[in-house]
Amino acid sequence: MADYEHEESQEQPERLFELSEAEELLPQFHSLLTGAREKKQRTDTIEREFSQVRNRILVYGGIVPPYAYLAELKAERDGGLNAIRQALAEIEQTGCVVKDLDQGLVDFPAMVNDEQVYLCWKLGEKCIGFWHRMDEGFAGRKPLDSSTQGPDRGRKPN
Repeated sequence: MADYEHEESQEQPERLFELSEAEELLPQFHSLLTGAREKKQRTDTIEREFSQVRNRILVYGGIVPPYAYLAELKAERDGGLNAIRQALAEIEQTGCVVKDLDQGLVDFPAMVNDEQVYLCWKLGEKCIGFWHRMDEGFAGRKPLDSSTQGPDRGRKPN
């Protein structure tokens, strides 16, 4: 597990979102996730570079590593990991769950048809248009429509 990843809690969420409440958070989450994904891409690049240096040392033996350069990369990586952790923590403090940083998946605990579920949003989507049961993932997404009961859609989730 990478340094920025975290264990998902299996506890019941403290907060249930109305659709309108969840959608109000989307601009903030878009910004946080976009920044965190950029940091993750850079930290992944740095990790590949560290791996290449390790491999060269193993293959060529007594070479002197570029310590100053590697120290700069380490500091950049550590700063990036910290920024990722902060962004994820800020999102999760709202009561939402970041399911996949690479895809930008965020779940909002909610009630649909009198069942506790997740409203499901993916970075790049203009609004929340899907939900899935707590034991399902992204593949189990169902569209929010007139048959989805809740106060926000006349319309459910509730």
